[in-house]
Amino acid sequence: MTDPIADYLTRLRNAIRAGHRVVDIPGSKMKREITKILFDQGYILNYKFIDGPTPSGTIKIALKYDPVDHVCAIENLQRVSRPGLRQYTGYKEMPRVKNGLGIAILTTPQGVMTNKEAKERKIGGEVLCYVY
Repeated sequence: MTDPIADYLTRLRNAIRAGHRVVDIPGSKMKREITKILFDQGYILNYKFIDGPTPSGTIKIALKYDPVDHVCAIENLQRVSRPGLRQYTGYKEMPRVKNGLGIAILTTPQGVMTNKEAKERKIGGEVLCYVY
């Protein structure tokens, strides 16, 4: 696998389109941090890190759906930076996703964080993905 973040996003996207409530994803440190951000921002219902046969374990994610409409809280996941074309941004040119309604997840020298948090701390980094 050449791009584990794209694989993570694709597994989430496929589970949402199939209407699954829970999805299992092979873990890594970066994926764990992205999962924590998605939970803190209210895009997923819950998550659990499971140690298993692989060294990095598995991440079990419970997707969040509207109880009335059965629409997922995540409308779209879009990979921005990729191995063939890295996308970096400074804090002054921080991307706004859906006019501030969505989030961009960045990896910075101070760790993985949202675009809003990076702008507050006045640091830039590599834009991993957009979530809205």
